[in-house]
Amino acid sequence: MKKRLLYLLPIVVLGLFGTIAWIGLSPDRDPSALPSALIGKPVPSFNLTTLDPASGAVGGGGLTPQDFAGKVTVVNFFASWCVPCKAEHPLLFLLTKDYQVPVYGIAFQDKTEDTARYIQEMGSPYSKIGLDQNGRTAIDFGVTGVPETFILDKNGVIRYRLAQPIDPDRLAGEIGPLLKSLTQ
Repeated sequence: MKKRLLYLLPIVVLGLFGTIAWIGLSPDRDPSALPSALIGKPVPSFNLTTLDPASGAVGGGGLTPQDFAGKVTVVNFFASWCVPCKAEHPLLFLLTKDYQVPVYGIAFQDKTEDTARYIQEMGSPYSKIGLDQNGRTAIDFGVTGVPETFILDKNGVIRYRLAQPIDPDRLAGEIGPLLKSLTQ
């Protein structure tokens, strides 16, 4: 009897592995839909040194959650060394232009001079740029990599998280309608 069970063990293990693989490869599964523990919660507290988007100079008041008070806001984590950040950068301008919402940038673990050069080359869609050189603010937001974008409602509550670059389809199908609903 024990020998029979021993022979069945590999079949059971193979069956379990097959089931896990089937679930993981399901067409209904969206690997980009990372759950966030912060959805529906207030934005974490932080105070970052800022980079002036126009001059590239450091200083000018700092970036804190108080900057987001009373308005629907987009917070975008980016870095000068991030290739997908460069791909999504033109779409960030549309958020302000087409949806009339301010976009705040947080430069993730980037050198100040590299961030300044990136903004001078690409232009700035950002109302303010915070410098998160040690990555602490990104950790508090639950950022898994850059680019990553958050949408906050007028009360500073996180309503949306995108843990990948913004693309035109997602902007038109998800982000745009959400911004419209939050700003009405």
